[in-house]
Amino acid sequence: MDIPAAEIAITPELVAKLLRTQHPDLADRRLTPVANGWDNAIYRLGEDMCIRLPRRQLAADLVDNEQRWLPGLASRLEVAIPAPLRRGEPSPDYPWAWSITPWFPGQAALDIAPAQRGAIAADLARFLTALHIPAPAAAPRNPVRGVALASRAPAVHERLDSGRIPRADELRRLWDELAALPLWAGPPLWLHGDLHPANLILTHRGDTTAPRLAAVIDFGDLTSGDPATDLAAAWLVFDAEAHARFRAHLDQRDDIDATTWGRARGWALNLGVAIAASSDDTPRMAALAAHTLQRVLTHP
Repeated sequence: MDIPAAEIAITPELVAKLLRTQHPDLADRRLTPVANGWDNAIYRLGEDMCIRLPRRQLAADLVDNEQRWLPGLASRLEVAIPAPLRRGEPSPDYPWAWSITPWFPGQAALDIAPAQRGAIAADLARFLTALHIPAPAAAPRNPVRGVALASRAPAVHERLDSGRIPRADELRRLWDELAALPLWAGPPLWLHGDLHPANLILTHRGDTTAPRLAAVIDFGDLTSGDPATDLAAAWLVFDAEAHARFRAHLDQRDDIDATTWGRARGWALNLGVAIAASSDDTPRMAALAAHTLQRVLTHP
């Protein structure tokens, strides 16, 4: 399945014009196209900034959430997040708000082997502990993250029935078991919502060869609800050994129990199937889906 079509053509010429008209003091910086993803076009701006511009209306709504909430969250997180440095306004040339955010040098965790990602298990656990606090009532609503796991059943079954997902019968049986687990009974907590390896930026510090977690990016799915949504990272990011270390850190929290981890496994299954169904043209994401579903099925 290909990425959704852009609803507006975002070209270097358009981005340069937006800079000249709205942020002229940055207009002389070098502008480099970086990515053209599902939701946003990304341009690097000089050495230490980047520009995120929605490609479609759905993503424009998510940018509004990031601009409103990320600055407050960034102020209490030790790991960097892309809190906007400046806001771009809708104009006759471009219909939506856009953001200028920090550029985080490093390497996406998706681009290294799962066994090497284990070095960030404690870092990611601490990040989630700091993030997962009760969210205000006005926090963004997201129909596919943070919600009751069972609400994703129609989408999961449709994908498993498509004939394109390996070991679909095993996954279906496991899904039905996990989706029946008790609901999250605590208050809605702040959630990243899309915590997979492509959204984790790693760097090496000093002379060590072990990577560290430098930044967590892409808060387009920012919402509140069941922390199991984010705990699915145990299956998406890590191998079995690092999964155990990640869980050991998080089991020190009073609000996480075995049932929460069961729902987290269900969220990992849901996300793995969704990625598998939409990564025909993206080999890196197809490999992530295969890793996730293998880990989900072989988890003891």
